[in-house]
Amino acid sequence: MHRSAMLLAALATISSVSAFVAPASSSSFITSSTSSSACTISAQKIRASTRSSTQLFMGDDTKKAAPLISGEELEQMLQEWDQPLVVDAYATWCGPCLLMAPEFEQAAQELAGRVRFVKLDTDLEPQMATRLSIMGLPTLLFLDKNDDKEAVEEGKAPVAVLKERIEGALRKKSIVDLCEFHFFGGPQPTQLS
Repeated sequence: MHRSAMLLAALATISSVSAFVAPASSSSFITSSTSSSACTISAQKIRASTRSSTQLFMGDDTKKAAPLISGEELEQMLQEWDQPLVVDAYATWCGPCLLMAPEFEQAAQELAGRVRFVKLDTDLEPQMATRLSIMGLPTLLFLDKNDDKEAVEEGKAPVAVLKERIEGALRKKSIVDLCEFHFFGGPQPTQLS
């Protein structure tokens, strides 16, 4: 089966399953009355099934140019600054997130050594997602080092500066163009896709 057809089939399955998944903060069981008899479905089992099926398309993060990180790891990266940083805040049940995942990885590979790319699963890190004010998925955060070293050293300014926040999926070219603009003085992209 062609890869795009497989992805669409998986997204259709995930979309139909995720409609029954309760938010992580609710009870572990939910009831659906879509048929004549009530069904009780374990949300935890559905989440686990959804995560494992999306791994087919998102791949193993340990070998990626844009690895999955925890909230604590992100905190540490923001304190020990070495390169500009692009964060992809996503969820495994999010269709646009799944579609953008290979594009984000390709951009990370192209800019390896110049820009650091990481992924933050908002379902696994809800407190960090709240702190970052993630309201829509996917959300890309373009962060750079604060140039005001004196204010940073005195604790009057944060170490990182948010250059741009974009909600919605982007293609590799747009991600690379935004990095060139925000971090290396390139031209401002006129159109994002």
